[in-house]
This record gives sequence, structure tokens and C-alpha cells, in this order.
Amino acid sequence: MVDSPHGTVRIGLGLVGARHLPTFADEFDELIHALDASAVDSLWLADIASKSVVDPMVGSTWTAARTRTLKVGTGVTVLPGRNPMLLASELASLAVLAPRRILPVFGLQAAQPCDRQLHPVPGRRGAVFEESLVVLRRLLTEDSVTHHGEFFTLDDAAVLPRPAAPLDLWLGGRADAGLRRAGRLADGWLASFLTPAETARARGIIETAARDAGRTIDDDHYGTNLWVAPPGADPGPARALAGAQRPDADWRDIVGDGWDGVAELVRRHADGGLTKFVVRPTGPVADWPGFLDRFTTELGPLQSG
Repeated sequence: MVDSPHGTVRIGLGLVGARHLPTFADEFDELIHALDASAVDSLWLADIASKSVVDPMVGSTWTAARTRTLKVGTGVTVLPGRNPMLLASELASLAVLAPRRILPVFGLQAAQPCDRQLHPVPGRRGAVFEESLVVLRRLLTEDSVTHHGEFFTLDDAAVLPRPAAPLDLWLGGRADAGLRRAGRLADGWLASFLTPAETARARGIIETAARDAGRTIDDDHYGTNLWVAPPGADPGPARALAGAQRPDADWRDIVGDGWDGVAELVRRHADGGLTKFVVRPTGPVADWPGFLDRFTTELGPLQSG
């Protein structure tokens, strides 16, 4: 068990591309039912329209309806370019139907350059992001919203039904500007492609920005994505994945080299103040039952609480 002073350690699974597209629906159903009975805390669906992955909003709806305890995260969903009122309505409905199981995380732009054309914005992306998040939060918490901003105009708008407990809205991002934005506006932070030393530094930046804005973020609302290269697999794809995003870093600080490697990364990130983790295989998984058995054996004991 990883004993962190910052709260309970939880480890979820990030889904990668389909192995067999003609039978993917059956495989996805088998996977989520297996996850519901496993040590995996949550399932995370990527917002990558150009890849063979399940859309995060559709997949969250399907997963929540087909399971009873599994949490599902939309990480990281691109926010600029989406209508915040329509998104608020979707998230509110999901949270009402699956209380405390919906985990939205938002980002500034698509990870894949070819997907960025799918999210046009009416102005400066950072400014649109911030106003979208403000509108989204108000719609999820207020009875009536009137908002006349630079990019959005609402008069007496309401989203019903709304969940009894407000949704926590997390942000991604690794640049300092994005970290400060998370401190000012978010309820939590989920990193990607950062080393343990960098996530420890990032937590400090976020906490300072939150304090300067007169707000706090829960102590256990800091996490990161981690990639695992299965033991015995060709390490080339893992090195390529890390190198494409972080050519300046040692790939073993980004990708776990086997289960021991990812467990060590969990411990190192936890030492720097993180408690939430999303483990993503570096490629399609040929044997999900076997993968989940190893996940439960190798990573399940690290979870606390």
C-alpha cells in the first residue's frame, strides 16, 4: 500500500484503441463488466476522434448504464469548441443517473494535431477555455444563469435535473500557465507526460495560484496519467510514445517499464503529493482478463483507504 499524507490512493485504467473493430462492442462490454468486479477504481476514455476509441461522453453513458460501481472519467475532454450549456446538460444528466461516478477532466486542445481542426473556437483559445469553464460550473450549480461574456451569452438559463452533489471539474495541462489556471478555476488536476519531479513542482504552482485566488483544492485531488509497457513487449513503442511528447526526459520517468516500473512511478509521484493515477497501456491489449489480473495483483495493493 502507498501511504500518502494527502489522502487515499486510487488507480484507474485508461482505454486505448480497439484490437478488433468488428467485435469491439462485445469486447468493450466484457471489459467494463470485468472492471466493475476488479480492483480498478475507474475507467478513463480519451477524447481522440481520429483514433479507434470510444467517444468519452457516449462511452461514459454506456459504461455508467452497464455497471453499478465503476467510475468513469472523460479525460481529457477538449473544452474550447464545445457549447458549455449543452455539455453541462449532458454531464448533469449523467451525474444524476450515476451519482458520484462521473469524473470530468478538461483540456485546452486535442492531443492529436489532426483532431484540433474539430474544435474551432471564436477567439483566443485560453480565454475561451476559461469562460467556458466558468459558464459550465455556474450551470451545474445555480438555479438560473445570466451571463454576458466575451464569447457566450445566456439569459435565465437553467440545466435540469442537476446532481445533488456538485461535480468536481478537473483540468489537465502541464505548462505553467495551465497550472496556474487549474489553481484559479479547477477542483483538481490530472497531469500527462510529466516526470515525478515535475508533478511535485506542478502541485506547488497550483496550490500557490489557488491560494492567491482565495480558494483551495482538496488535498487528494491531484493525479497523473501513467503509461505501462507490458513485460516482454517490444519497448520501442513505449520509448517512441515518451519521446514524441517529452524528448527531453528519460522515457522511464514517463512510461513504466513493466508492472514493477509503473508501481515505482506511482510511489515516486505519490511522494511528490499525487494520489490519483490513470494507467494506460502503450498499445492495444490482446488479453484483457490477463491484463486485469496482473493489474489487480501488481497495482491493487498500492491503493489505500
